[in-house]
Amino acid sequence: MNCITWESCGRATFEKRIRPASALSKSASVPISKPGPVLTHSRKLSSEKSFYSLKDAEKWNNRVITIYPINLEGHGIRLEPLAHEHHDELATAAADGKLWELWFTAVPEPERTEAYIRTALTGQQEGHMLPWAVRELTTGQVIGSTRYHDIAPAIDRVEIGYTWYARRWQRSHVNTACKLLLLAHAFDTLGCKVVGLRTDNFNLASQRAIEALGARKDGVIRHHMPRRDGTARDTVFYSILAGEWYDVKRHLELRLARHGAPPA
Repeated sequence: MNCITWESCGRATFEKRIRPASALSKSASVPISKPGPVLTHSRKLSSEKSFYSLKDAEKWNNRVITIYPINLEGHGIRLEPLAHEHHDELATAAADGKLWELWFTAVPEPERTEAYIRTALTGQQEGHMLPWAVRELTTGQVIGSTRYHDIAPAIDRVEIGYTWYARRWQRSHVNTACKLLLLAHAFDTLGCKVVGLRTDNFNLASQRAIEALGARKDGVIRHHMPRRDGTARDTVFYSILAGEWYDVKRHLELRLARHGAPPA
């Protein structure tokens, strides 16, 4: 009797002759019970994964990122879930350098700070954003903001963006510390497969900062989205894959050590 193998007959024939049909049609859903607004997602067991055991397939189906508000702290920085109570401190931080005058950024003008917070929290409630206020711990001051956005739980992806800092903290250890906290949470805690970053093609300082993190440039989408002033921007996209995270993490930790940043 000839032995039926994967190589001799191919996946489709192998599964038809070896696996019961009932095992190929099962699906798994994931109940979520984490605190705060979360994203839930149910995946159908696809034929691409059906050559695993059903137990392994169900384990694979359960690997879905779950996003919820959380404090992240280290290297003299604390990322606090954004709240309306941060209004005055955010307005003060943005006024250091009048950051809203940079037409290619999304920093709010003082009178639009409340709308800025409200929009971010609406995105959090809808499940596609998770915003933070950035607090520098030696001074106790809120010095900027950042967030996860374009969250895609179906493919275990988040993007980091909407990042800005008061002028006095730019070109310091702050951005490296924040990115290390956000990337570590994304890859090590949430289980992301990729983290994306994007910026305006005219924001050359932001492009240099992203590239200095170790992110890879994916490309540019022309005439991609409107700026605050109504003009259309080209968007430069970057990403870090889970397989690249180990080296990126070592690189960021070394940068912080060279800056003399406080320990984690």
